[in-house]
Amino acid sequence: MTSIIVVLPKLDDSKTIKNLLVRNGFQVAAVCGSGLQAISVADNLDDGIVICGYKLVDMMYSELHDYLPPGFEMLLMASSHLLAECVGSDIMSLSMPLKLHDLLNTVELMTNSIEYKRKKRKSQPRTRKPEEIALINEAKALLMSRNNMTEEEAHRYIQKCSMDSSTNLVETAQMVLAVMQ
Repeated sequence: MTSIIVVLPKLDDSKTIKNLLVRNGFQVAAVCGSGLQAISVADNLDDGIVICGYKLVDMMYSELHDYLPPGFEMLLMASSHLLAECVGSDIMSLSMPLKLHDLLNTVELMTNSIEYKRKKRKSQPRTRKPEEIALINEAKALLMSRNNMTEEEAHRYIQKCSMDSSTNLVETAQMVLAVMQ
């Protein structure tokens, strides 16, 4: 689930936004009164949404945006004349006074976007370190020389053993080397 950080200059406003979001099924990780607190919370999370005002106690929204770790999106809430001055194509915005329906739809849209990016990132194949590749190649070479296998057969053998024992390919290659040497 996507974490949400609400940071507004008035802590009571932040708590009100948090309560609205929680009542509508969103997970709010923190309510903050300053940008520094929000950055501290964001550093401990993988990704999420920061809902903030134009001017915080210790910084402007643009500074907060610059300091956020990758994977975080920002929802800026400000009056329409301030939003006209705001630059940043990757910052979502809502004009004040706020309509509950608009807030919930925007947060839902941002949450879906983050979930999609998270799934896409997890579906990419993991890149192996050169040491891991060397270990797998060494195990394949040992299987090829001792059991008269082709490289493809040796690779499939290691893959099958990996799946059967519920270990990753590198651990299985280590086990093959330990058993056969």
